[in-house]
Amino acid sequence: MILVTGANGFVGHKIMEICKDTVAAPSLRNATQEDVNDMIAGNDADVIIHTAAISDTRVCQADPDASYYANVQIPIFIAKAAKDRKLICFSSDQVYSGCDEKGPYLEDGAKPGNQYAEHKLEMEQRVLEIHPNTVVLRAEWMYDHYLKKPNYFMNIINAKETVSFSSGQFRGMTYLKEVAENMEKVIALPGGVYNFGSETTYSMYDITQKFVDRLGKKVKVEDAPARHNLWMNCDKAKQYGIKFSTVIDGLMRCAADNHMFAFP
Repeated sequence: MILVTGANGFVGHKIMEICKDTVAAPSLRNATQEDVNDMIAGNDADVIIHTAAISDTRVCQADPDASYYANVQIPIFIAKAAKDRKLICFSSDQVYSGCDEKGPYLEDGAKPGNQYAEHKLEMEQRVLEIHPNTVVLRAEWMYDHYLKKPNYFMNIINAKETVSFSSGQFRGMTYLKEVAENMEKVIALPGGVYNFGSETTYSMYDITQKFVDRLGKKVKVEDAPARHNLWMNCDKAKQYGIKFSTVIDGLMRCAADNHMFAFP
């Protein structure tokens, strides 16, 4: 059985939808170590997938205490309570937001450039110290046909006239359905940190232009000022059979799944 935190959230709800034998954890807002101990001890789950977090970088920057509690302290509580259970924790490609190199980045090259990223990297390190068998997934910007949370796919689908992305920024983006489809293989991974998601050789500008063209949308793609790359090399996970579509193919698959495009 799999215990999923953040089961009503963007990532958690898709894992609950696709993965077998899942059970939703109660809200962890303001939870204590005792609360987490009781939650984990009170069910038969042998796997914990921790998706709950404050992931808005602006919110984390404005309220670092709330970010620290949600993004560092709660995962520490879970790691201490997990004992012999397999623990999967979602981290973020934002841990590369302060890197000076162009990329794509390997797992040992993290350098945070914002408060959220700093907290995610600290979470990784402290959780692995407590529970070395934990699998930490540095997830990319995920998307889906999802109305409750803004994401790249919905931004493009809903665009009316223009969108702006940089020809100087490279970043992988991942179809959320493929994240959930990979969970069975993720559970089997050895403990450690893994870059996790779709790969690309195209800039954000080029990806968006190709996607708009394939959809047949009358939207102009403007070249925005360069932003920092969040561009990951995912070879480590691929060695264990973790497979994703390319960024372009993933977008096309999402469109086809939602009857917006005939995916070949």
